[in-house]
Amino acid sequence: MEELLRNYVRHLELERSISPYTVRNYSRDVQGFLDFLKQNRIDSLDKADRSTLRRYLGWLNKKGVARASINRKASALRSFYRYLIRENLVSDEPLATLSAPKLEKRLPTFLTHEEMAKLIEAPDTSTPQGLRDRAILELLYAAGLRVSEIVALDLNDIELSSREIRVWGKGSKQRVVLMGTPAAEALNIYIKRGRIKLKGKTQTRALFLNRFGNRIVQRRIQRIIRKYARQAGLELRVFPHIVRHTFATHMLDGGADLRVVQDLLGHARLSSTQVYTHVTRSQIRRNYLAAHPRSGSQKGAQ
Repeated sequence: MEELLRNYVRHLELERSISPYTVRNYSRDVQGFLDFLKQNRIDSLDKADRSTLRRYLGWLNKKGVARASINRKASALRSFYRYLIRENLVSDEPLATLSAPKLEKRLPTFLTHEEMAKLIEAPDTSTPQGLRDRAILELLYAAGLRVSEIVALDLNDIELSSREIRVWGKGSKQRVVLMGTPAAEALNIYIKRGRIKLKGKTQTRALFLNRFGNRIVQRRIQRIIRKYARQAGLELRVFPHIVRHTFATHMLDGGADLRVVQDLLGHARLSSTQVYTHVTRSQIRRNYLAAHPRSGSQKGAQ
């Protein structure tokens, strides 16, 4: 079974356009299932039937594993079994008719305009790292990028004159996103004053660099954002994805078309973007007060 897992991981790395982060998660999730089989003295995947999978999911639930994590593990196992079936290594997929736990529908968390401004203004821009961090925060909010997309940016992906950014998103799909003047200015200052000092003698095209002149990593950006959220006095624990949620929410609140936001976020399905239409009621209230003849607003009363 361990050899099958190694072959599967190799397949993910070489034959599919998925990130190393996803490969690592899928590998851990499948390994966890194989460990469960060993604990239950099941030495072959052919002996793992639908009831085995049901026991495994139930075992995870009893351990207090979050529903979202159980669903992710079930998704990894489905992918694993599809690979095994395609390679004629097993004849059946036990998960085919087994449903994972239903997720509670949670609305995305986002920052207010004031909170976002405090976060962006928190870095000390008298240092190269501060200039970099200010540019990262401006760009995350201006373009709604994923942190993995920020990390992957190279210098030639940025067009400051047109304020456009070429981004490689999930599934190696390329899209062009936009940024406003503040983000473009922050990037320009970082490139001219901050990046050149961080780069030193290192030869790299990476846009955002660490203090050693190498491409910055995702975990470092996560720490940077948490640090500035504390400095800004934000009560919410802020992650990079919350800034992405904030971008989408503020865009829709400002009247942006849902499909435009979908394209900017790089969502394959409109349903992934629609969740943001339920986040805030301020736009709905403004539209109602402006449009309904008996809303009670000054305009409606006329």
